[in-house]
Amino acid sequence: MEPAVLGGKLASSLVAPLVKKLFVTGGPGAGLVDRPVRLTRLVSFRGEQRHLGEAEVRRLAERLVGASLDSPGEPPFPPDETEAVTDALTVRLLALGDLDMDDVQAVRLGHRELAGQLRRRTPSATGGLSADACYFLDSVTEWACLHILEFFTRRSTFVARTLVEQTRGQAELIAKVDELIARVPRPDARDTAFERRYLPYVAEQHNRITIYGIDLRDSPDRWPLEVAYLSLEATTEEERTAALPGEYADSEHTVRLAAEDALRTRDRVLLRGDAGSGKTTLVQWLAVTAARDGDRVPYVLPLRTLTRAGTLPSPAAFLAAVGCPLTPPEGWAERVLSAGRGLVLVDGLDEIPDAERHRTRDWLRALIRAFPGNRWLLTSRPTAVRADWLAAEGFRELALTPMRQDDVAIFVRRWHAAAEAPEFETRLLDSLRTKRDLARLATNPLMCGLICALHRERRGYLPTGRKELYDAALTMLLARRDRERGMEAVELSEEAQLELLQRLAYALVLSGRTEMDVETAEGIVERALPSVASAAGQGDAATVLRALVLRSGLLRRPGEGTLDFVHRTFQDYLGARYAVEEGHLDVIAGHAGDTQWEDVIRMAVAHARPGERAVLLRRLLAEGEPRPTLLALACLEHATALDPAVRAEVEARAGALIPPTSKEDAKALAEAGPLVLELLPGPEGLTDAEAHGVTVTASLLAEREPDGALAVLRRFRNHPYLDVRRQLVGTWDRFGARRYATEVLDHLDRKGLFLTCSTDEQRATVAGMQPWHRLEFHGAQASADIIACLAEPRAVEELHFVDNPEPIDVGELSALSSLRRLGLYNCGKVSGTRQLAALPLEELAIIEVPGITRLPRLESLTMLSVVQRLRGTRLTDFLPSTAPLEYLFLGADTIADTGLLGLSHWSTLEWLILPVSTPLTAADWEEAAALPLLTRLSLDASLFPDGLDGTVALPQVAELAFSDVHGDEDLSGVPARFPGVHTVLLQAAPGARPDVSRFQALFPHADVHLDTR
Repeated sequence: MEPAVLGGKLASSLVAPLVKKLFVTGGPGAGLVDRPVRLTRLVSFRGEQRHLGEAEVRRLAERLVGASLDSPGEPPFPPDETEAVTDALTVRLLALGDLDMDDVQAVRLGHRELAGQLRRRTPSATGGLSADACYFLDSVTEWACLHILEFFTRRSTFVARTLVEQTRGQAELIAKVDELIARVPRPDARDTAFERRYLPYVAEQHNRITIYGIDLRDSPDRWPLEVAYLSLEATTEEERTAALPGEYADSEHTVRLAAEDALRTRDRVLLRGDAGSGKTTLVQWLAVTAARDGDRVPYVLPLRTLTRAGTLPSPAAFLAAVGCPLTPPEGWAERVLSAGRGLVLVDGLDEIPDAERHRTRDWLRALIRAFPGNRWLLTSRPTAVRADWLAAEGFRELALTPMRQDDVAIFVRRWHAAAEAPEFETRLLDSLRTKRDLARLATNPLMCGLICALHRERRGYLPTGRKELYDAALTMLLARRDRERGMEAVELSEEAQLELLQRLAYALVLSGRTEMDVETAEGIVERALPSVASAAGQGDAATVLRALVLRSGLLRRPGEGTLDFVHRTFQDYLGARYAVEEGHLDVIAGHAGDTQWEDVIRMAVAHARPGERAVLLRRLLAEGEPRPTLLALACLEHATALDPAVRAEVEARAGALIPPTSKEDAKALAEAGPLVLELLPGPEGLTDAEAHGVTVTASLLAEREPDGALAVLRRFRNHPYLDVRRQLVGTWDRFGARRYATEVLDHLDRKGLFLTCSTDEQRATVAGMQPWHRLEFHGAQASADIIACLAEPRAVEELHFVDNPEPIDVGELSALSSLRRLGLYNCGKVSGTRQLAALPLEELAIIEVPGITRLPRLESLTMLSVVQRLRGTRLTDFLPSTAPLEYLFLGADTIADTGLLGLSHWSTLEWLILPVSTPLTAADWEEAAALPLLTRLSLDASLFPDGLDGTVALPQVAELAFSDVHGDEDLSGVPARFPGVHTVLLQAAPGARPDVSRFQALFPHADVHLDTR
């Protein structure tokens, strides 16, 4: 049996005293005067301090064996072997005196090995024993050894001697390590000191972003990286290991990740991105963060700088090659890379000649093989090298994606914060949202920075026509950017590049496409080369086209054998320029109705001479349709010089459309498309009706152009007109809930407004908004969740549940201590109505809500609407008997069982609406006639002529309304029953046009009105 099992039979309280007797008690201290005391001197049956002999040890063994046999359970061995087992255990215990070790060594061995030592020293002890007896003997020996070691650790000398031995051992180890250090040279201590200078230098050197190609007087060209850095997204195509449930088992899938995380899962990355997409900025960010974190030593190596010297540098020359003024200790760079601590950032593979790229790859391969374990990032434009250029070296390929709308907004905010120009931020964001061609241009950090700089330079206004913006962008991309970054001048002049690019752009515009085959593009370039002198001597068409793709920043290769422009707006701009130069005005005007040509036409007006502009604009007006007219108005911003008569004609024709003065005009205007958004005025200078029309138009265009629509609606958020504010509230579900709440809803005057929540996102947004007094929740939403989203429940005065199938416990509304109006419309089962009595309810509406069998005492309720069949025989069986009702609406089927019996109980009733078709009896009319304050009564026209008892009159009724009037109803008996009526309202049935004169003749002393809504 195991010692643990035996422990269940032999209690420690029995074993420990017996074991203790086997040893003499040692004196205090660490026992350091003589050599460490061996076990032979510690046992009590040896030496001068002996007080046990062999007979006493045997008696100890007998007690251990006897106690085991006497314990409950099956005996561990046959009883007839008791004496033999006792003898064997005695021999093993006596063998303690033969062990050549001290107590510290024994404890280090452990109880099992100590028992093994005793077993090996007494091999004959088990002779003649059965297997069970041998097993018991081994187990009890281990158990005894366990207590022996426990006894050793409690001796006064053990702890002290153990600490002394540990101290001696540590001293020996330190001496050996010192000797090893002395024999093996360690890295120069100056490495650490140098890195303390180098890392802050890198962080400071690269903590600035520079926009090249901008020479605007008041615009900054550098700002702090940590302020302006924008996390962009990168994508890669990776192989699937297995298809996930519900997915197709395709071989590759697109992985998206933050670009700065590119090196987290792979040590080697080739990052591709178009001109201005943020590759160099990402390199700077990685360098700065690594330098500040201190986990890697960054080396920023721009290839355009490295290749100037002719030979690419070894690690020892990295810093000198990039002009770092710090001199590292000899061999420092190699020690860093050998330890795998380096972050090597090689920027701009596309910025070196083709012949240098092969040499660069060999250089990279050699470095990677010589210094494994480091991290490597190489950047390039998409088409500079083939897809598998570094695949054999284990490089993962990533591609930077264009900025999203949210990214652009973040960039603009950070740019203005860094430039300390917050006053221009909102106006620029509005322009980016409403001016679609401008927004299409702002898809990477480079172009966003250019737009921000131009906008600030002009004190918050972009150019009257955007031609200047495009011209600045083209100049920067085609020439100045490379020149100002210290690169060699491009072989093609700016004008030569423009000439070739605009021919390619016009070919795409005419074909209605945005991509063309490389073969087609080469043919266009080949035909143009004879007339472009500066390009003719640079090589054949394929060579020149390749130079355009690599260096212009305007062309790219989206796929093998295809070509397109990086921005559609550049294609339209250059295509329009070529069309105007070639005199193709008829071609341009002939596509006025094609939305794909909208930007081409606008840019053509920008490029054209004044006479040509007039021709184009008149051709647009000649179409006679709203959209071409509005397009002509949009073109005026590009017409710097134009015949005043033409300008006046365009403005007059468009003025009839903008601003819209009614909902119908707004709907017609919205059909012209998102172009309208940038033309909508206000709110300054608009009437209330015009302001309402503008907000309706923008709301209708929200789904097609949400950013532009939001920019327009935001301008009206402080407008006082109720219909404008209602339009803004009602448009919430067409936008992202949180964004619209922040930019519009939280700024509205809430007087007279309901806020409707239909989604979980909207409900969650309510929790973070300023309190709303009137709320309406549509759809399946738990009542507990609704209450939880109300940051200030006591501020809610009106609450409606609409089309909610979830069970509703209105008892949970007790937290809404100011609730005065409550509506339940087409809801699931409602419970907890008794607790409504604690609320100050004044108005209650119940429309098709199961579970409510009787309303509680509602002593403040003055208005009640019920549209569902009441159970019982009288209205008092359901309606709150103590309520001082003044207004009561009873639906079509509500009183089918009860009639109006019991209605007279509410003597305070002033207005009764009965859109019921069930005929009313004399008893019903008598209930109504008994109401002294009833002055307004509404009835369904289908009740007549049979639904009015001729014997009952209601002289107190002054205002009488009839709903669902077709015009052929017989109301001849009505005037006599209502002699006090002075106002009659006829609510026409859908599509009906009743003859008012016929009803006027019935009520000659009353005002008769017709409502056809």
